[in-house]
Amino acid sequence: MRVADFFCGGGGFSEGFRQAGFEIVFAVDKWEPAVTTYRGNKPGVNVIQDDVIRISLLPDEEFEALVPDSEVIIGSPPCQAFSHSNKSGNGDKTLGIQLIEAYLRIIARKKAKPNSVLRYWVLENVPAVKNYMKKQYTAEDLGLQGDIILRPHDGAAGIYNAKYFGAPTNRKRYLCGEFPVPQSTHTDKTLVTLRDVLTSLGEPTSTSEDSIQDVNYPDLQMDRKDITDHRYVYELASFEWETAKRLKQDKGYMGKMSFPENLDKPARTVMATMTACAREAMLLGHGEGKYRLPTVREAASMMSFPIDYRFYGKSKATKHTLVGNAVPPKLSYAVAKAILLDAREKIPEKYIPIRHDPDIEFYNLNGVEFSPKKEKPRKDNAKFKYHIPYLILSAYRVELTNYHSDFKKNLIKWDAEIHYSQGKDKAKFFTPDFSESIISPLYLEKVKHYIAGKCDKVTSFSRFQQLFCMTTAQRTVEKQDGPYEMLTDIRQFIDTLLTAEEKALLINTNAQPQQLPQAIAIGYFILKSIVIRMGGLS
Repeated sequence: MRVADFFCGGGGFSEGFRQAGFEIVFAVDKWEPAVTTYRGNKPGVNVIQDDVIRISLLPDEEFEALVPDSEVIIGSPPCQAFSHSNKSGNGDKTLGIQLIEAYLRIIARKKAKPNSVLRYWVLENVPAVKNYMKKQYTAEDLGLQGDIILRPHDGAAGIYNAKYFGAPTNRKRYLCGEFPVPQSTHTDKTLVTLRDVLTSLGEPTSTSEDSIQDVNYPDLQMDRKDITDHRYVYELASFEWETAKRLKQDKGYMGKMSFPENLDKPARTVMATMTACAREAMLLGHGEGKYRLPTVREAASMMSFPIDYRFYGKSKATKHTLVGNAVPPKLSYAVAKAILLDAREKIPEKYIPIRHDPDIEFYNLNGVEFSPKKEKPRKDNAKFKYHIPYLILSAYRVELTNYHSDFKKNLIKWDAEIHYSQGKDKAKFFTPDFSESIISPLYLEKVKHYIAGKCDKVTSFSRFQQLFCMTTAQRTVEKQDGPYEMLTDIRQFIDTLLTAEEKALLINTNAQPQQLPQAIAIGYFILKSIVIRMGGLS
């Protein structure tokens, strides 16, 4: 059976079909590295670099001359518009919808032609895309003539998680179209884990020349020396992993994430950008107190690409984008297998090795040295808002912020606030004006002594802004704390002052709310005293 592949990327969607014995007759993508990667791994396929919207609007004669007939059409329109990572899901959907409709227009044109051979079609995207697609599309909806109607959400349409189809990644995607239900191959008790991936590939620093068995395809073995994009290390600087750790484990309402990655579960969703200083960063342990990003090969194996698959990017970033934007081949194989069973076609018994195009130049990351990044100073008007780290009690947290500044007028102000309630757009804040009388006499003298010591070192709002914008190394030379250092130090002081039970003990405030955990009250009193001192020096 023949397959045409739209928004083909680096070939993840069609790879599952290739392994199932389908003939890939056509592929198209707008991004040159994706087209090159596709050609490099699937020589002989007619893959072109073009705009799918343009193709969908071609006159009939040009359209048919360019796009061959096939029994199956697959497509994965770019998901950025619908992804939660795009402005928390609030990004502009216009282009994303246009791309989906262009794909559906191609489907409709192929289905409506006389003696059409098209039997199955599949659209893959992030789960949120379901909310932006119609229940049905008429020819008129797609700018066509005729009475064709597409109902993408009928039949087997649904949200599928690649981990239940053998891919070592927790990746939920919405599949819709006309295709039979793919059958899962794994349960929660039999999932392929991140540890399985890392164990099979071995450490990037390994000098062993033994053979590697693919964790996803047991029939596939390769000499370690022939594995591409794996024998290098991208070690993180301390400011990178410390930032990631803070965002993962101290995020308030969003909950905790593993740091480093939990090896005994499938990998978290592989992102198109392998960032280091983010909540979504995927960090692996690399010796005592050291962390690294996954290699391209590790990320590819998490996505269930076979170890003989190559990514023809000219940089590490490009290769990671090719991997992260792909459809996991294990998931697409399950769809392909379901189609074969439905069509009563034979299913290949063993893995079909990849044949690379020898005429395409390949840039291998093996042996490349990547130095840890250097921390850069922030812009003078950089914003800051964060709470005393790891001190969140009963949904309360003490926050330091410079968001009340007017940088255009050079009016800089730092302030302390108490936040309460959890959840997106639900957190509230207040700045109670309570006195030291709410602090137990048992702790008051120590608290006042701590504040006095801190106030001897603090300076004006503007100077504190300067310190915030410096690098960690620069602040070390200055022997002064920035916001993160100050908040961390306050937390350490409270930890030495109070037991766990004392921290959570509710005390009266004579304000709203009328009671606060003692640790929150003390933290706020300390931080507010310091910022008042800074404001007095402005």
